[in-house]
Amino acid sequence: MSYWKDKVLPKIKKVFEKNGPKKAAAAEACEAFDVAKEQYSKEFDEKKTELQPKVVEIYEAAAAEIKTLVKEPKVAGLKKHSAGVQKFLDELVNIEFPGSKAVSEASSKFGPSYVSGPIIFVLEKVSTFVVTEDKKEEEAATAAAVETTGTVAEEVKEKDIVVEAGDEKKEEAEPATETTKVEEVPAAVATEPPKAA
Repeated sequence: MSYWKDKVLPKIKKVFEKNGPKKAAAAEACEAFDVAKEQYSKEFDEKKTELQPKVVEIYEAAAAEIKTLVKEPKVAGLKKHSAGVQKFLDELVNIEFPGSKAVSEASSKFGPSYVSGPIIFVLEKVSTFVVTEDKKEEEAATAAAVETTGTVAEEVKEKDIVVEAGDEKKEEAEPATETTKVEEVPAAVATEPPKAA
């Protein structure tokens, strides 16, 4: 029995406790990040104006999957695109984005899925720049559409006037045939026997 407890059981536990120490270390890194979150938020607010063009440039150069993750950060997406997320975080470290260095180091050590909370925090901060840029683009597109719609509406009105003038000429020639059709319909209706319910 002692052989079982001393030799076999520890090996079985190692198999089932896969990444046990790694999870514990990742949890500690997440806790340390949570403590420093306020500091990162203050830094972010102070550097907001100088970071915006750099962040937008990095975002535009990122893959479509990463752009989707920035707009809607999800743990499943972090796991699926872990290499792209790590590359994006490294780019943020290069521009000294607040909190990105700690997150990037933890992500490279433990993997993005283990430190998803801090990564999502950083992506949410990045998304504040991206969403404002997207809104500006949408407003510009809407303004252009309104101008185009106004021009198209004027063209349609001109065509309607021309078509209406053409319809009036046709209506003057066709009134006799329409009245005969109208007269035939009531006669057909009058000859039908009433239906029993």
